[in-house]
Formats: sequence, structure tokens, C-alpha cells
Amino acid sequence: MPLPPSLMRATALAALATSLGLAHADNVIKIGEINSYKAQPAFLEPYKKGMELAITEINAGGGLLGKKVELITRDDNANPGDAVRAAEELLSREKVDVLTGSFLSHIGLALTDFAKQKKVFFLAGEPLTDKIVWQNGNRYTYRLRPSTYMQVAMLVPEAAALKKKRWALVYPNYEYGQSAAATFKTLLKAAQPDVEFVAEQAPPLGKVDAGSVVQALADAKPDAVFNVLFGADLSKFVREGNTRGLFQGREVASLLTGEPEYLDPLKDESPNGWIVTGYPWYGIQTPEHKTFLAAYQAKFNDYPRLGSIVGYSAIKSLAEGIKKAGSTDTEKLITSFKGLQVPTPFGRITYRPEDNQSTMGGYIGRTKNEGGKGVMVDYRYLDGAKFQPTAEEVKKLRPAD
Repeated sequence: MPLPPSLMRATALAALATSLGLAHADNVIKIGEINSYKAQPAFLEPYKKGMELAITEINAGGGLLGKKVELITRDDNANPGDAVRAAEELLSREKVDVLTGSFLSHIGLALTDFAKQKKVFFLAGEPLTDKIVWQNGNRYTYRLRPSTYMQVAMLVPEAAALKKKRWALVYPNYEYGQSAAATFKTLLKAAQPDVEFVAEQAPPLGKVDAGSVVQALADAKPDAVFNVLFGADLSKFVREGNTRGLFQGREVASLLTGEPEYLDPLKDESPNGWIVTGYPWYGIQTPEHKTFLAAYQAKFNDYPRLGSIVGYSAIKSLAEGIKKAGSTDTEKLITSFKGLQVPTPFGRITYRPEDNQSTMGGYIGRTKNEGGKGVMVDYRYLDGAKFQPTAEEVKKLRPAD
């Protein structure tokens, strides 16, 4: 029995829509990205701009494998469960080719496990926990940013050179903070056997009672302080520390504080002389950074933050991996990322075959309050490859793929 004309037209339109959809899908490489945009805007708004700049440059150059590149982002609400649900939706509904993103360490770990279960390629851009490439590492997951271990290892020689015996520690009470503190104690004790750790404060992330934390540290009478707080927690800690004199006559070594997203909000409260990791965008004179800086400022009429570097370099890493693989096939990407070299604004980096960790390094220097604004001075770039465990050590830390 022939179909009625109206049903024939509807069927034909449905078939046309399907074919157009497939044609569109075949002509686009989709990158699915998941992050804590609402919870951590200081870092992740610049991060997203960095990704957008990279996508613009790639598409202006003809795309990848002759296809346009599309970025599809989702907010994880700073919740591991929501992150996994977002990843599921990106794969099943949006049909993304690869996954990237995450900021908070516990969310990065959730997505690392998701990648293993679903056998999908995942590039962790920002989360710093060592477990992503060591204890919980898997063949589907790579990580861009220097890990907690790497960044602490960059700070420890500076801390040991101070020859301060009594140290106090303050860190956010979740995976990143806990591992940063544990690594600092281990590495500093190895470098300076007579060191004593006289106080530890571990407030919940985003909920620091700065007055009581500062007072508890001051009561321990340390010679120096190791700080891992960042964002709003850092601002509160610095304000109370300045008010109560915690930093007077004491050295401070501080992870992340030299990053503009955390140093800039301190304004005239910015501390002087802290040893920090960070990003002095205003003073880096390498050709690759000058090119990036000019392109970023032209597109956004703003200066980059460290998040901008990480977002940009994550997309560029995926682009290089896809080009080398000649495909977005997961197995081919896994192979192409082994030893993959990527040009970034910080210079060329390599994804180590031993643990899927990139060799991106970082800047270390001192803070200075310059006319009511915090800047980094006396800084230098440290190559991440020099602050990573050996291949033999990694074998003990990481399960076999």
C-alpha cells in the first residue's frame, strides 16, 4: 500500500535531515570539555579564552585533517558526579571525539576513571594530583600541567636554601592540598634532615576560617610557612596574616600564588618576598610567548593568566596528537601521544611515555608589592622534565597499562 503524500514528504525530510547531520558530523572534529566554570571563574574564564584562541587559530589554518574543530563545554558544578554525567552526555548526545578539561583534583580523578571505563581519550588540562598519572593512571588519560609533585619539587630547593628549621603548613583539605603538603614534607626532609614541622592547618576548600588558622600558625612560632591555599581562601589568609603579623620576619613558600588569577586580586595586600610558582606574563621575552601574548591581547583586549596558557596548550596538544595520529580514533591517539612534542607559549613540551605526563615547566620567583599591585620578580623558568621521577621510579608508582 503506497504511503500518503504527506507521510512520504515527512519521511523524505527526515532522511535528508539525517544525511545532513551525518555530513556535518563527518566534517567536524568535536572536542568535549568539562570544567568548574562557576566554582573557579578566576582561573577558568581565562582558560576558556585560551582554548577559544587555539580553536580560532586551528580553524583559520584549515582545521584538522581537513575538518573544522568545534569545542563543546560543560560545567561540572565542582562535583565529580556531575562531571561524569556531563562526560556521558558529551559522548552519547554530542558525539564528541575526545574529552579534555577539569580543574579540581578529585574531579580530574573521576574523569580519569571514566576514560578508563569508557575507553575514551582524555587529556586532563589542569588538575594537579599525581594520582592522575601515577596510582590511578591509565592508558587513556594524559595530563598537561606540571603535577603537584613537580611544582613542589621546584619550590623545595628554594625552601631548603633558607635554612629555616621550624616550618608550619597550611593547605586546603582535599586531594591536591593533602598531596602537596605530604610531598613538601618528604622532599624538604630529604634535603634538610633537621627540619621540624611544628603546625599544620587544613581548612575545607573554600571555607577557610582565616582568623583561627592564622592564629594557630602564629602560636606555633614557626620560622617559615608553606602555603597551598589559593583563590578566595588565599585572599582571606593573606588579609588575616597581614593584620596579625604572621608574615613579619618569616619566610613563606607558596604554591600557585604568583599566578595572576590569584595574585592580582590581592592588590595592595600583596605580600613581599614570598617564594612562589606563577606566571609573570609581563616579562617573558621568548619569541613563542611574545607571539601568544600579541594574539591573545588582540583577540580579547586583555592580558593572559596562567589559565590562558593551560587552555591554549591543551587544545594545541590535542591538535598535534590528532595530526600525528591522522585520526581521532582512541587507540591511534594513545599511540600518537606517546612521546608527542607540542609547541606551547612556554616552549616545546613532550608527553612522557612512562606516565603520560607532559614536561611543561613553570616559573618560580619572589612576590613584590609594586605600587599596590602584586608582581613576580627575580623569576626564572624551570623545565618540568628536570623535576619528574625516573622511568624506574614511575614503574613502582603506576599500574601497568
